[in-house]
Amino acid sequence: MVKLNKIYTKTGDDGTTGLVDGSRIAKDDARMAAIGDVDELNSVIGVAICAIETPETVQTLRVIQNDLFDLGADLATPAGEDEDFTPSEMVLRITASQVERLESDIDRVNADLDPLTSFILPGGSDAAAAIHLARAVARRAERTLVSAAGTLVINPLALAYVNRLSDFLFVLARAANRGGKDDILWVPGASR
Repeated sequence: MVKLNKIYTKTGDDGTTGLVDGSRIAKDDARMAAIGDVDELNSVIGVAICAIETPETVQTLRVIQNDLFDLGADLATPAGEDEDFTPSEMVLRITASQVERLESDIDRVNADLDPLTSFILPGGSDAAAAIHLARAVARRAERTLVSAAGTLVINPLALAYVNRLSDFLFVLARAANRGGKDDILWVPGASR
């Protein structure tokens, strides 16, 4: 259980922040950029939830928001080259079951969608537009994680999770557009 009695600590006034293992890194470190993008993604999903009227969808996104806190903790826990990324009571890691749950959610939502006949433009309903924004932030978070993984040891399942999440958000946005019926299709070269 996390307990926060005091919100400001003044320990970050020098431009550093603490990791789970007690070490400190610069706030502009690649690891912190990834954690920040995941935090922004979680916030944007929170905004999207405000536009969604389906309780089941809201519950699914709340589970994802919780997963994103797990992902932030995973990223904030440095790993060695030989790390197997097995979670423990004291170490949170994204797991295969979290990735598999997203895959099941993608398949479930996608089964009811009209087939794609073109790329689609972000928009349609308010809910779909908000979910598309979350999808775009998820793609940025994924790019930031990939960049961080170029110099840091990152849990491969963390990368897989964010990749699946952006796919899930894509199909969820289509579902919010009446199963794709209200998708706005891209017309190549239409404004030439």
